[in-house]
Amino acid sequence: MKMHFCIPVSQQRPDALGGRYVLYSVYLDGFLFCKVRYSQLHRWNEQLRRVFGNCLPPFPPKYYLAMTASMADERRDQLEQYLQNVTMDPNMLRSDVFVDFLKLVQLDTFSITTKKASLDIFLPDGRSIKVEILTSDTAERVLEVVSRKIGLCQELLGYFGLFLIRSYKEGKLSVIKKLVDFELPYVSLRSSEVENFQVGLRKWYLDPSLDSRLMDCRAAVDLIYMQAIQDIEKEWAKPTEVQRQKLEALQKEDNQTKGTLLDTDGPQQTLNQNLELRFQYSEDSHWQWFVIYTKQAFLLSSCLKKMISEKMVKQAAENPEMQIEVPEQGKSKKHHSQQSQKDYSSFLPRKSKIKTAEVDCGLGTIKEEGL
Repeated sequence: MKMHFCIPVSQQRPDALGGRYVLYSVYLDGFLFCKVRYSQLHRWNEQLRRVFGNCLPPFPPKYYLAMTASMADERRDQLEQYLQNVTMDPNMLRSDVFVDFLKLVQLDTFSITTKKASLDIFLPDGRSIKVEILTSDTAERVLEVVSRKIGLCQELLGYFGLFLIRSYKEGKLSVIKKLVDFELPYVSLRSSEVENFQVGLRKWYLDPSLDSRLMDCRAAVDLIYMQAIQDIEKEWAKPTEVQRQKLEALQKEDNQTKGTLLDTDGPQQTLNQNLELRFQYSEDSHWQWFVIYTKQAFLLSSCLKKMISEKMVKQAAENPEMQIEVPEQGKSKKHHSQQSQKDYSSFLPRKSKIKTAEVDCGLGTIKEEGL
């Protein structure tokens, strides 16, 4: 599934030879991720092509003459589509050539060198643990370091993730986004445009039936128990009265393995203006568009994609003949050099990216206060 890469702006800069080049500001999930030149992305694409061959999406062509304003806008749009499409292949996402380049441009953009550093990781109960890392360590690597420190079983890493969390006055918190595997947590904290951010550890699955897979690991149970308590206290989740009574009883008994764990990954308040999230839902062969205006659009979109991936895993388990690869849960794997040819469409104009369903459909609109 595509990641939320976008290139909303670009800038012209003078080079050492007296000419000019374009610097593209790449955003991921609404936050500045890096600034890169076309030539850097072009070399990266050539490196990826040597490893993955023709399964790569099309890359914007070179221009040997001066670009007009419309040509520059077209290239920016095409680079954005390229970044979105190249992240659809899970094997590519975990390849060294993919990760190493994105690590480098993140560090270069914010003028951070690779060195040893300490990083505080916050748990759902408000406590923090300090881990020793490198500034160039990815979120995937930092999660491994944290898991060893708290005794979380390595095979359960796929059920948890690192999140960017903003703290407010009076103890209020807001879960802003999940850090993807190749993001650098140390850099993300220092590059955030808003103060009072922290990195938190939370569960990263939405199907409550998956709780049973974690029951043999005390550290995992502790984490989802603490998160259930936090989500209720912050009013991010609304348990039934029966669930609330069971959880209160567990708190008194200090016995965290006997209760019904809650599915509590509801969205919270975030920063900036409301964004628009569109998705289609089918019920009884009737398609309906839903439009949600919320500051949590990126987090909600990630949760929707997570729900889809979990459903696909269930379907694959029930039907072994289905060829479905969903590497979200469990240990990540390195890429295989032999890839199947992917069918990528040609570059689309920005206006044609959202296609209207051919069947009749209704339109539901949900405002922020209705969530």
